Amino acid sequence: MKYNFDEIIDRRGTSSVKWDGVQKYWKGRNDLLPMWVADMDFKTAPFVVEALKKRLNHEVIGYTFACDEWYDAIINWVNVRFDLTITRDMIDYSPGIVHGITFAILCFTDPGDKVMVTPPVYHPFFLMTEHNNREVVWSPLVLEDGQYHIDFDRFRQDVQGCKLFILSNPHNPGGRVWTKEELQTIASICAESGTIVISDEIHADLTLPPYRHHTFSTVSEEAKHHSITFMSPSKAFNMPGLSSSYCIVEDDKLRAKFFGFLQASELDEGHFLACIGAAAAYSHGTEWLDQMLAYVKDNIEYLDRYLKEHIPAIKAIIPQASYLVFLDCRDLKLSQKQLCDLFEDRAHLALNSGTTFGKQGEGFMRMNVGCPRETLIKALQQLEKAVNG
Repeated sequence: MKYNFDEIIDRRGTSSVKWDGVQKYWKGRNDLLPMWVADMDFKTAPFVVEALKKRLNHEVIGYTFACDEWYDAIINWVNVRFDLTITRDMIDYSPGIVHGITFAILCFTDPGDKVMVTPPVYHPFFLMTEHNNREVVWSPLVLEDGQYHIDFDRFRQDVQGCKLFILSNPHNPGGRVWTKEELQTIASICAESGTIVISDEIHADLTLPPYRHHTFSTVSEEAKHHSITFMSPSKAFNMPGLSSSYCIVEDDKLRAKFFGFLQASELDEGHFLACIGAAAAYSHGTEWLDQMLAYVKDNIEYLDRYLKEHIPAIKAIIPQASYLVFLDCRDLKLSQKQLCDLFEDRAHLALNSGTTFGKQGEGFMRMNVGCPRETLIKALQQLEKAVNG
């Protein structure tokens, strides 16, 4: 490989949420190996770092606007990667996808309105809904044959009366890459119920071969005219600290309302490093991304083999996208508290508890394998000792 993903990088002392934040979130503990927050322990893509350095060498940091390269890179990237054809006026900056989804909630709903989610799912979807005094409607996914699926009979009933449906596409924490047919069914049902689909596609660039990501708005005319898409290079190129996210709205009426909402409070004013970093990632990132995904896929396969051979009571839900792996620990017959104690007190690992993603995550833990193989091996050996001991 041209890039070295085996390199161990000490991230302590950098105000890293993943590493330095362990003491904060685990009550002062410093003995836990962090495998939780969704960033990787690989170096940020070097061409991104070089672009940032080059701009900072200018030594004048004044007011800026989104550079032409930012728009051009996004338009080209989504066209080549996802067969999505857009124009510059359809794009607007968002200071993080969670922020953007919250803005959409505030723009398109009123207090008391219903917003639907499909748990287990990325927790800010329902937390931001609750914190802004909207009603969360839960339409749980079904786990069958080692993958999550949508119960469309229930989905059709649950979405009635909902102003928004927040879609994790690809799914977090389960790693499902939804098929075109599944997304078309979502689009049809939501169009009938008058529900706007908010499609969080931050993990799209992390789709693993041979799977193919479908941007929601591309699957049908109904999807195109009833949705807002959020994307970012932050996960794929390991640059979440830049808050370099953006939204795409193809429908004229939705775009006028949402972009007008953002612009009214200057919520779409991005900082110059976010735009420069994103432009560099999308302009030069294909080879780096392909090699990183190959490394991550090998990590996932190593994890799966190790669990089957040494810790068969824990099963990996093999992700079709992302470096996040949902671990099915139900055969251990532990309560969620006991399960968390096992991982923390005996295995000395910091993972996300499955119930973070809704009560449907009980019996599960989420592990981040976006790390050097040496780190993954250490974590698995500690887990094996804890479970079998």
